Amino acid sequence: MKRIAAVIFHRSLGTSQGERLVTAGRRAATLDLIGKIHRAGLSRIFLVTDADEARSFEESGVESIRVPSGGGFHFGEELKRVINEEDLEGVVYFGGGSGALFPEEGIRRLSSFAAEEEGGAILNNFYSSDFAAIAGAGGILSLEIPSIDNRLGFALAEAGIPCYTLDRSLETDFDIDTPTDLILLKGSARGGERTRELLDPTSIDHPFLAEILPILADRSARLFIVGRVNPGTWSRFERAVACRTSGIVEGRGMRSAPDGAEYFVNRILRREGARRFFAHLARSADGALIDTRPLLAENGRLPGPADRFASDLLLPDGIRNPLWREFTEEALSSPIPVILGGHSLMSGGLHLLAEACWKGRDLPRRLHPEPLDWKKEKA
Repeated sequence: MKRIAAVIFHRSLGTSQGERLVTAGRRAATLDLIGKIHRAGLSRIFLVTDADEARSFEESGVESIRVPSGGGFHFGEELKRVINEEDLEGVVYFGGGSGALFPEEGIRRLSSFAAEEEGGAILNNFYSSDFAAIAGAGGILSLEIPSIDNRLGFALAEAGIPCYTLDRSLETDFDIDTPTDLILLKGSARGGERTRELLDPTSIDHPFLAEILPILADRSARLFIVGRVNPGTWSRFERAVACRTSGIVEGRGMRSAPDGAEYFVNRILRREGARRFFAHLARSADGALIDTRPLLAENGRLPGPADRFASDLLLPDGIRNPLWREFTEEALSSPIPVILGGHSLMSGGLHLLAEACWKGRDLPRRLHPEPLDWKKEKA
C-alpha cells in the first residue's frame, strides 16, 4: 500500500487582538479539518506546528512535528523534511486556515490522486496555492520549494511536474487569512463544529457588513471592488448578486510571483490622500470591498500582521504604521460602507458575501436571464 499522509501547517501568530483572533480561528478550523481527513479515510496526519499550539491537538489523533515559534520558518524545507523522514510517496497538504469549507469527498479524491503512480500535483489555486495533493512526493525532494506555499504551483510546474487545479468555488477558495474572513464566516453561519463553537459566542462584528449586504441585493446599487480578484471569481460574483459592480483588479501575484511593480491605485492614493480617495470612491459607488495589501504596499513591502489585522477590524488606534492608520481612519468615516481585507476577501470572501446577501430576502425574479440554447429551441 502506498505511504500517503496529510500534512497540515499551523502556527501561532503574535499577541495583538487581530493575530490572536486569526490564530484561534485557524486552530478551530484545523481541528474541524482533521476530523474531515480522518472521515475521508486518511489515517496518518502530520501537524507541523509550534509548541504552544501543539498542546491544542494532543487528543486529535495527529503526529505533531514541532518548529520554533516566531520567524525563520521555511515552508518548502519543512514539507520536504516530513516527506523524507516519513518516506512518503504521496501527500495531501493544507496550509493553516485552508480547507475550512472543503468537503470530505474532495479530500477523499485528493487522497486518491496522491496515491497514483505518476507524479503530479493538484492545487486549489495554481497562482496562489493554499492546499494541494502531490503524487510521487519523493520526486520533489531534490527541488527548491519556496519558503511560502503561495508559490508552490510555480515551483512544481517549472520543474516539469504536471499540475492541475480545482474549479474555483467557495469550498476551494475560502481561507482563514485575516480577521475579515472570520467575520464573514460568522455572518454566513458556515464552518465546522469547532469553528462554530468559537465564532457563535464571540463579539466580532463589522460596523459596515450590515450595510454592504443590502447593497449586493439591490439592482439599483453600485459596488466598487479593488484588489487581487480573479476574473472568473468576479464573473461568478456578478451573476450571484443583483447590484452593478465595477472596480480595479490589481496586485495579482504580488506574493507568489512578485515583480516589484508599482500599482496604479497605490499612486492615486498617495497623490490624493486617503480622505479624497474615499470622497472620490463615494461619488462612484454605494459601497466598496478593498484588498488593502497592494493598495497600501510601500515599495512592495507590508507592515506586520498586527497592523494589517487592526486595519481589517477598522481599529486605527492599534496601528503603528502612519499610512495604514490614516487609511483606516478614513475608511471608518467614509461616506459609503467599506470592507477591508486581504486576498481572501477577493476570493472566498466574495463567495460568502454573495451567499449571505440573500438571507431573509426574496428575489422577485431571476437575477439574470438564461442564455438561449438555439439547438434546443430548434429541436
